[in-house]
Amino acid sequence: MSQTTPTNTGPLTVVLVHGAFADASSWTGVIERLQASGVQVTAPANPLRGLASDSAYLASFLNQIGGPVLAVGHSYAGAVITIAATQASNVVGLVYVARPPWSLPSIRHTSRRPSLPTCPPSRLP
Repeated sequence: MSQTTPTNTGPLTVVLVHGAFADASSWTGVIERLQASGVQVTAPANPLRGLASDSAYLASFLNQIGGPVLAVGHSYAGAVITIAATQASNVVGLVYVARPPWSLPSIRHTSRRPSLPTCPPSRLP
């Protein structure tokens, strides 16, 4: 996130960046859910050529978006988005994802608290 204030106004764009052992398609489920909620989202390919060049590529990509950007990075991409955000004036936030995007559970809106898994009595010590 650059020290300058973003000058572009418009809808927020969520940019999903994959980690080292994945590709942009790993975000498919997340993209579908965000788009269904009316969120502008994109998942560029991370070239995986090294931290400096990957960050420079992503910064260039981010600077081409005409509005505020929320950058989301999985695993290695966390470092990439951190560096790229210092070179892009429109980044308004960073999100770091540790869990692989393809394993994220479905998002359900409910007023109930999720139940915790229980251990059957036969498995207790």
